[in-house]
Amino acid sequence: MKASLQLKLGQSLTMTPQLQQAIRLLQLSTLDLQNEIQEALDSNPLLEVEESFESNVNANDSNQQSELVQDSSNTNESESVEYDASALDTSQALDQQSISDDLPTDTTWDDYISAGPSAPVASSSVGPESDFTYQGETTENLQDHLVWQANLTPFSDTDRAIATAIIDAIAESGYLMQSTDDILEAMANPEVELDEVEAVLKRIQHFDPVGVAARTPSECLAIQLKHLEPDTPWRNEAILLVEQFMELLGSRDYRTLARKAKLKEQQLGEAIRLIQTLNPHPGSTILKEKDEYVIPDVSVKKVKGRWVVELNPDCMPKIRVNAEYAALSKTSTSTGDTQFIRGHLQEAKWFIKSLESRNDTLLKVSNCIVMQQRGFFEYGEEAMKPLVLNDVAEAVEMHESTISRVTTQKYMHTPRGIFELKYFFSSHVSTENGGECSSTAIRAIIKKLVAAENTKKPLSDSKIVDLLAEQGIKVARRTIAKYRDALSIPPSNQRKSLL
Repeated sequence: MKASLQLKLGQSLTMTPQLQQAIRLLQLSTLDLQNEIQEALDSNPLLEVEESFESNVNANDSNQQSELVQDSSNTNESESVEYDASALDTSQALDQQSISDDLPTDTTWDDYISAGPSAPVASSSVGPESDFTYQGETTENLQDHLVWQANLTPFSDTDRAIATAIIDAIAESGYLMQSTDDILEAMANPEVELDEVEAVLKRIQHFDPVGVAARTPSECLAIQLKHLEPDTPWRNEAILLVEQFMELLGSRDYRTLARKAKLKEQQLGEAIRLIQTLNPHPGSTILKEKDEYVIPDVSVKKVKGRWVVELNPDCMPKIRVNAEYAALSKTSTSTGDTQFIRGHLQEAKWFIKSLESRNDTLLKVSNCIVMQQRGFFEYGEEAMKPLVLNDVAEAVEMHESTISRVTTQKYMHTPRGIFELKYFFSSHVSTENGGECSSTAIRAIIKKLVAAENTKKPLSDSKIVDLLAEQGIKVARRTIAKYRDALSIPPSNQRKSLL
């Protein structure tokens, strides 16, 4: 055992803070990126929002709009970034953009620093015009809605206590999750009897929405039917079906159902049509989820016969370096102030450079996806081609991990709707002529076949296999069942209908 010196050669990748920041920004969604930009604006005094639509950061229009051409590597060079983004990965581009630690004061960043007066940061104050919240909106849940009605009902003190206990035991769907015996036991009041609990329950079941606090779907539907006018056509037949033959109704065994209910096929169909107008989940009419909006990162449109990909300019604010603060690094007489300004200036430059790299990578990957899936934009889902991450990675000369990051939680606005970039990736299924078919296209074909089927005699999985085989697509029955479940399409016996 003795100490010695050895010389070895090797390669290693150093994850600098700047590279880590670029990778982190690349995988952020639009909303998360906006929060990240806002945090950078709050923490770095040298960053500011440029309110002019002609941003110096995005001076070259070719970075914001790119026409699809046969050579996917023909991407215009950005004016503010000195590397060819079409030929480099994000990590490679950042590695080649070395920035000196001392940042000499004669370094020019004309693309980021404006010589004119700095634009003020957008005000965050909330005024009457900027408050878009609808003041009449209510956020009450089902329990609040029922308590409000109970307070307007002439209950005695005991009945009101029973009503409160019943309302507390109602789930969001509107069903009573406890039995009346459990509610009576939980009240711990010896003066209250089970008949009183049942009586209060019946009154609550006729609150709005009608059928709330029901214990079973059969009871829920029956309450709604009995709430209709007595002369409603097929009301009595529908009540008979939901009270006595709910299991047969759920299994769609219409032949047995018609025989036991002593109804003709036409009468059974009319009664079922009335039942279908009811709501088996009455709580859903009160508890409404807030709409979640998606901000697309890129948009695709057809211009003069060519599909054009554009970055969404509104998905994030345009930022730049404040010229006045940056100039203080030359005029400041304090060493501490100079170091403070230079440190934040370096962070600001790296942050802007990371945003540029993110935009270039996103635009390049989106262009490649549109080129590969041009049939989808022309003809729809049935023309979708098989595509995996490696196909795009090889086309744009990037690593698969980079493609995975840039396609996660990124959305594309197309004439056919808004889709996540991952939607355009799918596995392949071999065809009889030696070609390949996308699993997304197969699901679209299944959906089309089911939509056009005869509801009185729906297509079985085996029949769908035969129909696909006629089109040259070989798939197993279990594969059809898996795709059908993914589309939330029930099996054939549950799709059967008399209507």
